[in-house]
Amino acid sequence: MADYDGKQFDPPAPVAKVTIRTLDRAHSLSDIAMLIDSGADVTLIPRACAENLGLEGATEVSLHLQGFDGGTIAAKVVEAELVFLGRNFHGHFPLIQDEYGILGRNVLNNLSLVLDGPRLDWREETAAK
Repeated sequence: MADYDGKQFDPPAPVAKVTIRTLDRAHSLSDIAMLIDSGADVTLIPRACAENLGLEGATEVSLHLQGFDGGTIAAKVVEAELVFLGRNFHGHFPLIQDEYGILGRNVLNNLSLVLDGPRLDWREETAAK
């Protein structure tokens, strides 16, 4: 069971802790806060995490991201591995200038999560045995 964050988000929002690491697994950062956002197409990681891991110059690729308000920003993309709920997700992740990352559908669609708003927690739903 994991909590919603009511300090940074109003109303409270589901936040997960992930590990981000280099592809060779030589360097990693744990307990990176990520907003669980089923409305986001892709997973975005904080630029500071990429810089701390030395991923900043890993690729010349950038994407134009469009927010819910219709505005767009250019975001640099890095290749990394994200570990969430014991699963590894290798991919290209756009960077955002925020202390929180965003877990998008490219990761979330591989999992079954229950968001329990009234209790302000979330959990992975596992198959009954």
